[in-house]
Amino acid sequence: MSRAASTVLAPAAHAEILDGARAAAGRAADRAGIRIAMPHKLEELGRAAAVWQRVWSPDGEPLVPGEMLRALTHAGNYLGAAYAGDELVGALMGFFGAGAHADRLHSHILGVDPHAVGHGVGHALKLHQRAWTLERGIERITWTYDPLVRRNGHFNLVKLGARGVEYLVDFYGPMPDAINGGEPTDRVLVDWDLTLPGIGVAATAVEDVEAWRVRGAMVALDTDASGAPRPGDGFAADCELLLCATPPDIVALRRADPACAREWRAALRTVMLDALQRGLRLVAMARGGWYVLARD
Repeated sequence: MSRAASTVLAPAAHAEILDGARAAAGRAADRAGIRIAMPHKLEELGRAAAVWQRVWSPDGEPLVPGEMLRALTHAGNYLGAAYAGDELVGALMGFFGAGAHADRLHSHILGVDPHAVGHGVGHALKLHQRAWTLERGIERITWTYDPLVRRNGHFNLVKLGARGVEYLVDFYGPMPDAINGGEPTDRVLVDWDLTLPGIGVAATAVEDVEAWRVRGAMVALDTDASGAPRPGDGFAADCELLLCATPPDIVALRRADPACAREWRAALRTVMLDALQRGLRLVAMARGGWYVLARD
């Protein structure tokens, strides 16, 4: 192991979870039709950086240059690359924390080549990262994502079983790339407990909003007839179970109607800051792109 272990579980329990994590990662890679390797040569590091550039900034500068990847991997951090045959189609990079965050890996960037999206490549990379992290005695991974990107919310909360624990306002500052469009980069910090049962198996069924409302959930953020956000019946309520709508495609909305996209950013920011500060967490997504916030 390249890092001192910070295992919370007893060694035998940790070993059992690690065996399961390795098996789950292998199954996911097989389903996606890929193999995952950890490149170190400069040429391969450059190919990994090029995947991220194709996703976020085809005509701009690399998000993480190859020479930075060289330093990060040489220092013992994580870089996983997904190959379909000889083609590098996805890459995932993370680095270890320090101080109060020394017990976790922070997963910084995951990108899948546009033509390979939808085949499980990202899921396989995350499960590989999980097994690699557990091998080093670490049982938590954190990362940030844009909560307005509905598909990422589903991937993080439902498919992986992570939890949204903090709302970070304009975390990176404006980013003029193809996805963020120069808008403020609000992010949700998610915390992934790698020891939870069920990680790596098929995601549980996504429930309808009405099923959550029967349990007492109130709508904190809704959508009006024009597709703009509007406060729901639970906007100002001190409720322990909240539902928040999201736009179907925030990236397209930023191009077509930037003013409406900014309304969504402001509305979701208001609701989530309040809910997370009161101890609620993003725990699921209901069908139709509704966040479920509850005490975990």
